[in-house]
Amino acid sequence: MALVIAGDRSGVGKTTVALALNAALTARGQRVQTFKVGPDYIDPLFHSAISGRPCRNLDVVLTSADYVRACVGYYSQGMDAVLIEGVMGLFDGRGGSHEGSTAHIAQLLQAPILLVLDVQKQAASVAALVYGFCHYDPSLQIAGVVLNRVASDRHRQMLEAALAPLGVPILGIIYRDQALALPSRHLGLVPPHESGEFQHLGDRLAHLGNTYFDWERLTPLLAPAPTPAAPPFSVSPLTPVTLGIAQDAAFQFYYADTLDLLHALGATLIPVSPLRDAHLPTGLQGLILGGGFPEVFAPELAANHSFLESLRQAIEGGLALYAECGGLMYLSQGIQTCEGHYYPLVGYLPTVAHMGRKLTLGYRQATALQTTVCLRAGERVQGHEFHYSCLSVPPPTPLWQLDGQAEGWGSSRLHASYLHLHWGGNPQWAIRFLQQAAKVG
Repeated sequence: MALVIAGDRSGVGKTTVALALNAALTARGQRVQTFKVGPDYIDPLFHSAISGRPCRNLDVVLTSADYVRACVGYYSQGMDAVLIEGVMGLFDGRGGSHEGSTAHIAQLLQAPILLVLDVQKQAASVAALVYGFCHYDPSLQIAGVVLNRVASDRHRQMLEAALAPLGVPILGIIYRDQALALPSRHLGLVPPHESGEFQHLGDRLAHLGNTYFDWERLTPLLAPAPTPAAPPFSVSPLTPVTLGIAQDAAFQFYYADTLDLLHALGATLIPVSPLRDAHLPTGLQGLILGGGFPEVFAPELAANHSFLESLRQAIEGGLALYAECGGLMYLSQGIQTCEGHYYPLVGYLPTVAHMGRKLTLGYRQATALQTTVCLRAGERVQGHEFHYSCLSVPPPTPLWQLDGQAEGWGSSRLHASYLHLHWGGNPQWAIRFLQQAAKVG
């Protein structure tokens, strides 16, 4: 059905290997569908930029096992190759459990695994590591390994000799090359469209993929399942609604399935740039402000006075608002950086987003304390947090409690929270948002 790219731990080169395979296949004219295990937004941006197709997240915590199977089956139809990039180490799931791990996804899909290993500080010990991963869960099919950051030909020979008795195929050997390192910052990799060197990097990745992998044995593992599949969600169009979607360098964290769901429900999605646009487009009934990097672009966002003013006027006119994480920060009074600089923003929420150096990260279960533009009071949700900022003033009537803290603002026209939600697996949230937006004249 697909090839899962896994690692024995984080930082071993899963993303580089997955992108190299993607780039090599795409350069050959192959139709490649990519997926990413877990809630991450950034790695999918790279895969989408290379393949030209939306990379889709596979997250059983935010959606369900049935949704994950349907998603892979449906979006793999008509493809020549299917790649699934894993998360963390192969067996690392929610809270140290198996749930949501790369192994969990591979089991659900009965998909073969390509195990990526950083071997720069080992030789014969690699055999014990591979033996352990192959036997820890016999239900998994580890189809081969990739040896990453090999120091020399002599080092490669020692590794090959150590692994030979195990009978596990070596499907890729990548020598140590600092030029292949992907640029990163506080929330992970720097998104591809921010780098003027991405085309050059893409070419290097394609060369890497074409040169250092055993394609004769890899190709059969990449083929999608031939059976047709139904879409992961089934909905009927609602009253047509026009929505703005903030999409620029500051706001770019959206699950592809969420946007597909909104289209399926009949919404017209208008790209909006709080960074570049002089004003909010007229005629919008709702606005979605996704996560991203407003802290990185705070000076530019604060300087776009005309857009800020047009958004304030639209909010006063009843615009339906959904804001996640970076979107929440944008709606606040402003952003205070770690260096002490303050940048005023929309000013709709009576709080300031203070950047810090402590990362808030992880899955969260929350119960809505009030009804919002998309949730009902009492509804329990699964979400994910990933941010370095905190708010100076908590909401007087919080949307919910997260880690014991009052969090989120909500009303019949607003949902603003640090919590990222996956609408694709929960279409009722999108339906309610569009129904409320339709009431905006």
